[in-house]
Amino acid sequence: MKIIGTLTYSVYILMPVTIIMAFLLAPSAETLGEYSRIVYFHVPLAWVASLAFTVSGVLSILHLAVRKWNRRGFDDLASNSASVGLAFTILAVITGSLWARLSWGSYWNWDPRQTSIVFILLIYIAYFCLRGALGSSQSKIGSSYLVVAMLTLPFFIFLAPRITDSLHPDAIINIDRKINMETPMLVTLITALVSFTMLYGFIMRLMNRLGAAKKSIEEHFHGSD
Repeated sequence: MKIIGTLTYSVYILMPVTIIMAFLLAPSAETLGEYSRIVYFHVPLAWVASLAFTVSGVLSILHLAVRKWNRRGFDDLASNSASVGLAFTILAVITGSLWARLSWGSYWNWDPRQTSIVFILLIYIAYFCLRGALGSSQSKIGSSYLVVAMLTLPFFIFLAPRITDSLHPDAIINIDRKINMETPMLVTLITALVSFTMLYGFIMRLMNRLGAAKKSIEEHFHGSD
């Protein structure tokens, strides 16, 4: 419980601090200007989406591998993490589109990174369609799907965007595989990554508690029938 309370207070503190740092502490990038501040939200959103999808895949492996203990719990946790990942992916697309509009003059340019994130969205939307169609009784199929989906992430995140030239500003933020940012910018970005990661844990906790409450209510009414 102490860890959970620490997580909650950390989110309440770190998220406002991140917003203040993004707009007041960090200077604007020389090339991108004031709208470079979007990076402090876009990058953490993309990071948490990747983290959530990876966690859902790992939990799905546990669901398939562990036969006697908490199998149903792993499946629910994996689905919750995938839900958070999908939501954060949509937010990453929105912030990325705003950045594209300001940088390239259009919200959508079918840049390699934009194209790859569309595939990721479709993959996980298909998972929820599959889960909704099959129901909880066929959880092995959904878990197997999440494991395969997790294995595709490295290709769509790291390889596909680099197959062809991209408009994405990697050359500005990350030159020669080294992060070239002023110290206030780097500190702000790291703070944002930490705070959004904590937010992921906070949302997962709420979803898990709601799921447990719903399950308890359902068992109570079924037991009283």
